[in-house]
Amino acid sequence: MWRVGDLVMRHSHDRDLCFVIVRLDFDRRLAILKGLDVRLLADSPLDDLARVTELDWRNYQVGQAKLQQETLRLVQMRRQVDRDKEDYRSEKERYPHDFFERPGRVLHLDGDGSYLERCLSIYQRLGVHATGKNLPEQEMAGRIEELLAQFAPDILIITGHDGVLRKGAPAEVLQIDNYRNSDSFVKAVRAARRYERSLDELVIFAGACQSHYEALLEAGANFASSPDRILIHALDPVLVAEKIAFTPIGETIDIYHIVRSTITGTEGLGGVQSRGKYRIGLPRSRY
Repeated sequence: MWRVGDLVMRHSHDRDLCFVIVRLDFDRRLAILKGLDVRLLADSPLDDLARVTELDWRNYQVGQAKLQQETLRLVQMRRQVDRDKEDYRSEKERYPHDFFERPGRVLHLDGDGSYLERCLSIYQRLGVHATGKNLPEQEMAGRIEELLAQFAPDILIITGHDGVLRKGAPAEVLQIDNYRNSDSFVKAVRAARRYERSLDELVIFAGACQSHYEALLEAGANFASSPDRILIHALDPVLVAEKIAFTPIGETIDIYHIVRSTITGTEGLGGVQSRGKYRIGLPRSRY
């Protein structure tokens, strides 16, 4: 007998991803599944489910740990390369005093509390000042102006779970009601843009797995998922935010590089030209 909280894989997808059961409908013989590392809600027939064995779980944990460590290593290497650029050396020559650095500040709204905890941990390791709020996707639009006024972030992340309910002809894919939560994300982006219209003053990433990319950009997001309606990793929004936070305020973010810095890449994320949020100040306080 299946229970909420069971860890499962799907036979029809070659047991490629681990999920947790979040809801069961025994009358329809369906389970609602949440991805452990992809921001996806999906339904599955009960007879398509396979239990995650101890070996499956160990392999999964090892694989995800390696992926996370490699991603963090690449981010740190990329940041060092940026620091070694001629423009950074010229900043040191221009400012002979002991200057200080101020990366952009992040407000991260997430429909999944467990994902949010992981993201906040990675923000801390990357030296990004981030505040997180766990809100159901449907409540984000109603709270967003209040939270923007309270925390005054430079970067806003709006994410959680999503998924295409009926993926068929292009016309169906472009219908916002064919998505689990894209409409909620769109409403949240619009609410944020009512508060701050400038795409440079407030840089927004919005979306989750298979989200309606075009609608999110049209609503005012700088970056969004998912151009090819594929799955994105739980940490992809953090990696986008980190690149924005550490790109100098006088530079335009390289869209290709910001997307390449994520786990998913260009099929899962995209955006429009935007300015970075990293600033240098001086002198460093003695206190």
